[in-house]
Amino acid sequence: MNKTIKSLKLILILMASFAITSCVEDDDYTIPTNLGDEENYALQELLDTATEVSFDYAKALYNSDPNGDGDNDDAIPYLVENDIYIKGYVSSSDRTGNFYKELYIQNSAENPTSAMKIILDQVSNYNQFNKGREVYIKLTDLYIGEERTGSGIYTIGGEPEFDQFGGTVTSLNFNEIAENMLRSGTTEEIVPLNLTFSEITDDHVGMFIQVDNVEFADNLNGLQYFDPSEVYDTARTLQSCTGFSYETFTLETSSFADFKAYDLPTGNGSIKAVLSKTFDASSFVLALNSVDDVDMDGARCSLLDPSDFTTVFSEDFETATNNTDLDFTGWTNFAEEGSWKWREKTFSGNGYTEFSTYNSGSPSNIAWLVTPGIDMDAQNNEFLNFKAAQHHLDSADNTLEVFVSTDFNGSDVLSATWIPVNASLPSQANEWYDFVDSGLIDLSSYTGTLYVAFKVVGSGTDTTLDGAYQIDDISIIAN
Repeated sequence: MNKTIKSLKLILILMASFAITSCVEDDDYTIPTNLGDEENYALQELLDTATEVSFDYAKALYNSDPNGDGDNDDAIPYLVENDIYIKGYVSSSDRTGNFYKELYIQNSAENPTSAMKIILDQVSNYNQFNKGREVYIKLTDLYIGEERTGSGIYTIGGEPEFDQFGGTVTSLNFNEIAENMLRSGTTEEIVPLNLTFSEITDDHVGMFIQVDNVEFADNLNGLQYFDPSEVYDTARTLQSCTGFSYETFTLETSSFADFKAYDLPTGNGSIKAVLSKTFDASSFVLALNSVDDVDMDGARCSLLDPSDFTTVFSEDFETATNNTDLDFTGWTNFAEEGSWKWREKTFSGNGYTEFSTYNSGSPSNIAWLVTPGIDMDAQNNEFLNFKAAQHHLDSADNTLEVFVSTDFNGSDVLSATWIPVNASLPSQANEWYDFVDSGLIDLSSYTGTLYVAFKVVGSGTDTTLDGAYQIDDISIIAN
């Protein structure tokens, strides 16, 4: 009798398995089935009934300063009511304990352009949302905002909380995770976005990035990733040789990371990590998914010695005639749009050049200032340096850009090929008239005759675009 019952149970199990397998092999069933029927059906329904939107569209739904007073005390997370979703790829992993109840997703497995954070009341998320996993976030009934007001990190979460600093999203609960965070069966390799420290911006927060030619600071030799005297996180300084000085950045390691007691590598190489911010959002930090993403076995870099270099070109504008169009010998002063050009200026005995669109009367002003040509074949290891300041700058669209060209004919600016170069430039965050050092800009890869151009875009009728930029102490050194 017992044997008969057992045989019937076995037959029923086999019949059920066959039925499930037959359903899975249906050509209309387009979502991979290795996630479980319930999740697969939910994802299929989402794709059939909702609309995919971009990360940037989702971010734009949140306004951290709705009354426009410059602070976030009125920030209200945005409740999504439409049937929309985003698709992304998990860039972070809490497998080693270095992330806690959070994950980042980016909009592409390779060459991403946007990323977002998700906070969730769940640990060991790597078991479900492993790095590289393709995920679909059903935004309906979720909130888009910040986890900490003013952080600038666009975050997806649940019902907001409010205090004197505004509103912040809360962690997704178990039901919200199951309902709104849907996986496909795809896991992609996340190809790190290669950047230098100076290229990192808010747009990269949440992305898996790689920085080359990097090492831990000299004074960290013999230390570990985590300082045992700390409670939560330890910041360790990374550095990269940029000519005569180091460019620095911070690696942050949690007290819960399973690699916290590992010795810091002493060589030079590369690091792959997720870009994040400190708790108070005051600065960027890198956070490791794993120490396997640190490869620093090469020889440490060496700074250049200034005594080995000489100046091959310089202009300090000390001969400037105040409030006249700049007409120094060999220089090109060209108005692409509008009629106003760069001006010679003096103040407190210091000469400089300035371009301002204030009261120009032109809806669009674009002005170029081009240096005389520099022979790049007469020496080696050329570096450009200058100082720049701003005043009355109200918008990031009121821009200063720096270019170089080796095919400029000395007169026709617009027919030349202008290559942008990275430099530290003044922004709205800088005090008015406070000159910012550009840093040393490597020009050693160029040959022939090189020209350096400074281009400003503004407006004489739009008061948000009528700020001014000043340039001083331009020099090129070489050896």
